[in-house]
Amino acid sequence: MSGAAVIGVVGAGAWGTALAQVLASDGSPVLLWAREPELVSEINATRRNRLFLPGAELAPGIAATGTLADLASCAALLVVVPAQFLARVLADLPAGPRDLVLCAKGIEAGSGRLMAEVAAAAVPGAELAVLSGPTFAHEVAAGLPTAVTLACGGGEAQWQRLAPLISRKTLRPYYSDDLIGAEIGGAVKNVLAIACGVVEGLGLGQNARAALIARGYAEMLRFGLARGARAETLAGLCGLGDLVLTCSSASSRNFTLGQALGQGQSAAEALAGKASVAEGASTAPVLAELAARDGIAMPIATAVHRLLAGELSAAEAAAELLARPLRAEQGGSP
Repeated sequence: MSGAAVIGVVGAGAWGTALAQVLASDGSPVLLWAREPELVSEINATRRNRLFLPGAELAPGIAATGTLADLASCAALLVVVPAQFLARVLADLPAGPRDLVLCAKGIEAGSGRLMAEVAAAAVPGAELAVLSGPTFAHEVAAGLPTAVTLACGGGEAQWQRLAPLISRKTLRPYYSDDLIGAEIGGAVKNVLAIACGVVEGLGLGQNARAALIARGYAEMLRFGLARGARAETLAGLCGLGDLVLTCSSASSRNFTLGQALGQGQSAAEALAGKASVAEGASTAPVLAELAARDGIAMPIATAVHRLLAGELSAAEAAAELLARPLRAEQGGSP
């Protein structure tokens, strides 16, 4: 492919396409990699991604490709493939030192690794950053104001390189060097959003959902602190901010999955035929396993795992949580 894009986006799902759209909103060239050849053709020919981001007319600066080698000229790559596919896609990236900005939110099944750990093993020469926060793809693509955390493993020097590449009039990054906190906030909130969807599906009301968000945040904080995250990171955009958004709207895939479970569907029924991935469904079992292994009390996350596994019904999960022993309310307490 002729011409070098300043920035590349790996993954043309809803979030990847939305990021490409906002990055190209000022006329910048953006190279967008898609796995599906028909999607590459559609984006280039019609400026549309009807499968993942219907309704958005894509900026002329976006060029789609199905060849990862075309990304070799990009100084920075935003990697937006689903968490469970990250390792295999990174293994096929063209060699060369560059900034990799990890945008998937999840924990790798089987290994329990966060995305930065996966990337460090797959691309040892890359300098890693994590972009996370309250970001519904359709709003970002529409140019609505959005703020995110950009956690830079390379510290201030990497921030100085990446912030001008990523910042746009409607996309405002905030600096952090806490990659662990940024990743854990994004991964855990997806599981908690399923739980909030269950509350909606069961018709338990707004009081119950607000309580679940607060107690879910306590679980996020316990898990994060145990893994080396900082409390202030989890209290920011990539933790509490993303949690509130994802747990409060049917625009969240994880919330709507939980809503379907609360209305009596099985996990298989609720997930069938979906083009986009609900990351919380893959994250819940590994999160519950890690919490049990390390002795971290995460009753909400564990209940979501058991519900997805078919071990109990939505009503039984709610009843178990309500029957837990009474205790003092502290963010770090079980």
